[in-house]
Formats: sequence, C-alpha cells, structure tokens
Amino acid sequence: MAESANSTLAGRAAFSHPDFVRFQGARFFIVITLEMQSVAVGWQVYEITKRPLDLGLVGLAQFLPGILLFLVSGQAVDRFDRRKLLTLCYGGFGLCSSLLLGIARHGVHSAYPIYAVIALVGAVRSLNGPTARAILPQLVPEQHFPNAVAWNASIFQTATILGPAMGGLLYAFSHGPSAVYGTASLIAVASMLSTLRIKPRTTRRLRQEISLTTVFAGFRYIWQQKLILGSISLDLFAVLLGGAVALLPVYAREILRTGPWGLGLLRSAPGVGAVAMAILLAHRPVRRRAGATMLWCVTGFGVFTILFGISHSIWLSLTALVLVGATDMVSVVIRGILVQVATPDEMRGRVNAVDMIFIGASNELGQFESGLTAHWFGTVPAVVLGGVGTLLVIAIWAWRFPELRQADQLSGSSA
Repeated sequence: MAESANSTLAGRAAFSHPDFVRFQGARFFIVITLEMQSVAVGWQVYEITKRPLDLGLVGLAQFLPGILLFLVSGQAVDRFDRRKLLTLCYGGFGLCSSLLLGIARHGVHSAYPIYAVIALVGAVRSLNGPTARAILPQLVPEQHFPNAVAWNASIFQTATILGPAMGGLLYAFSHGPSAVYGTASLIAVASMLSTLRIKPRTTRRLRQEISLTTVFAGFRYIWQQKLILGSISLDLFAVLLGGAVALLPVYAREILRTGPWGLGLLRSAPGVGAVAMAILLAHRPVRRRAGATMLWCVTGFGVFTILFGISHSIWLSLTALVLVGATDMVSVVIRGILVQVATPDEMRGRVNAVDMIFIGASNELGQFESGLTAHWFGTVPAVVLGGVGTLLVIAIWAWRFPELRQADQLSGSSA
C-alpha cells in the first residue's frame, strides 16, 4: 500500500511546486482560448468561402510570421525576463480575440480581415512558444522535470479537448462567432493575471553580443545533436503530411453531416487520446527503447490518419482521432525531454525557437498542405495520401537516423 502511495506521489511530483501550478493554470486557459478561436475561425471562413483551400490559408497565415520572427523571438527569450514576455504574449492573444470580435460584429463577409488577425496571432505565437518552453525548467528541479514535461503535455491536451468543444457549442448556441471571440478575450485576461504570480527560479545566463553566430546558435546545436535533429524532423514531416485538422470543417459538414458541435467533438478527439497517453507517461515514463517506441507510435499516427480519412461514421472517425492523438503524444513527450534537458539554459530560447518552427511547419504549414491537396485531389484522397506519406517518412528516418532507432534511455527520464 505504501509503495502504491509513493508511486502516486512520484507521478504527481511536478505539482508540489506552486509556480508550476500557476504556470499551468495560465497556459491551460490561454490554450482554451486559442482552441475555441480556431473552431470559430475555421467554421466562419468555410461559411464565407466554401473552399477547403481557404482553410489551408488560415494555417499558412499563422505559420509565416513565425518564419520571419523566430530568430528575434529566440534572442528575446534568452535576454529578457521570461515571465514578463509570457504576460505580454497572453495580452497579445487577448487583443487578437478582440479584433476578431470586432470583425464578427461588423458582419464582414470577406476572409481577408480574418487572415490578417490570424497572422497577428502567428506573430504572438512565435514569441509565446519558445518563452513557455524555456521557462518550464525554471519552475521545477531537474529531477522532477521529466514528470513536469508529461503533465505539461497532458494539461495542454486537456485544454485542446475542452477548447474546441466549448468553441463549437458557443458557436452553435449563439448562431455565430461573436460569443466565442468575446469569451476568448476574457479568458486571456485571466491567463495574464495568473502569469504575474509566477516566480521562476533565477539562473545565471551568459549574455552574448548579438551577432550572426549567436542568432544561429540554435540551428548549429540541433544540427550537431543528431538524435534531437532526427526526433524533431521526424515530427515535422510526419505531422506535415499526416495532419488532417485543417480539413475537419469539411468532414463535419460534407462527409459526416454534423454541425459546429460535431466539429468541436472532432477537434477535441485527438486531445482525448493525448491526455490519456500523457497521464500514462507521467506515471509510467519511457525508460527503455525510447527511439523504437517513438518510431512505432508515429507509425500508428500514420495508420490511424488513414483510417480517419476513409471513415464515413462519426464514431469511427472520433475513435481514429483519439488514437491519432495518443500515438502523437509519445513523440511529443520524448522530444520535449530530449530538447529541454540537453540544452543549456542560456540557449533554450534559441533552440526552442528553432524547434517551434519545426512544430509550426508541421501544424500550420501542414494545414496549408492539407487544404492544397484537398483542393487538387479531393478531401478524402488528401487525408489518405497524407497518412501514406507519414509511413514513408518513418521508413526513411529509421534508415537515415540510426541514433534515433537505437536510442534506449532518455537523459533524465529515469529520475
């Protein structure tokens, strides 16, 4: 009995640190706002244009600012107070929600103003992503960091479950996006207030003069660490090809014949699987054969993407998306531990900025890729071809990155 209690306490070790709890509260609420907003934007844009390609353009609008700003963002995270930067980002998200509310209230019947605001969301995200990831190791001691990574992912995914469901229901009951954007604005304020209470552990960071050498240090570090390069590039290309999220409004409306509430459920389903997997990994971390485990789970991601693509049943589609989220979460946690533990604190901003570009490319650019291929080949063939592409990527990466295939224990994961 005592052993079971000790195991439970160890599985929740990160929550013994108040700053971690405050950070997660703020992050939980801000992710909810962004997920609510994404459902409303997707449905609103598709109602205006009726073209899958325009859903892909939403992802492209979010991705491009990150490409332009990630070097600046990485430098800022390594030079300035991360708590203040995070608070500024949450205020920026609230401003974006308010702008979308203004567009909705004025009855604009063009997608271009929405794209402009989404591009601003992308600019804020380019700073928020590396800041949130770089501050995490300052909130818990090193021995609890793997546990913090697992719970960090679990809480994030819980928000991705609740956010789309809340957004879909609010959109359906209010017959429009205004209620979604207004609620998102208010929640962003709550996130700002919670962030102001965080007191990160201060660490001495080496201040380097800004130069091309320091700006591109994150690229050089990742290139030299082949295990990290293999893991994050695998995620990039697997999700880039296999992501079907951008096309969910088309599936909800044209294939599965549901409304905004159904879109909310579909958007939430991957998060359900991801949360379950993240909680499992918090209590039973990956201790051996980490690389092989990651490769097999990304293989599952591709297989379940294909299953979703060919499904015409909402229950089968939801099941497939749950499994997509569960398998993807394994690579998220493994990659998170690898990147954060192995990177010196004074470089975490720049390394995480590069990693966020990989993630952004896989998510937002993946949405554009999905929209474009759906425009060319049709919605179902686009998703199925993407899943097949993911399987091909896994085979190539297993061959090209033997360090990834042979990776056994994760640094710090056994703590």
